[in-house]
Amino acid sequence: MAAVSLSVSSVTPLGDRVLIKVSASEEKTAGGILLPDTAKEKPQVGEISAVGPGKRNDDGTRQELEVKVGDKVLYSKYAGTEIKLGSDECVLLSEKDILAVLS
Repeated sequence: MAAVSLSVSSVTPLGDRVLIKVSASEEKTAGGILLPDTAKEKPQVGEISAVGPGKRNDDGTRQELEVKVGDKVLYSKYAGTEIKLGSDECVLLSEKDILAVLS
């Protein structure tokens, strides 16, 4: 899937969605072998750069997200929409696709 390129200054997610700045993928293996671009795996770790206001409950109130801006997270491999903001690669996905907060 091709990434969407946007030339905007900021992106604000809606609902229970989060914007994650993707961490760089591994350039070489543990044994020191350099990987070509075609052999690199899609990264699943990133840092949250923006969060939405939260999911709306049946009574109209908002349920706050469990994650916040600055958290390092592990997310599902094929989740979300890839976005390119300037030179940064980001993923816009729902909070349910976040598997863990890393510390």
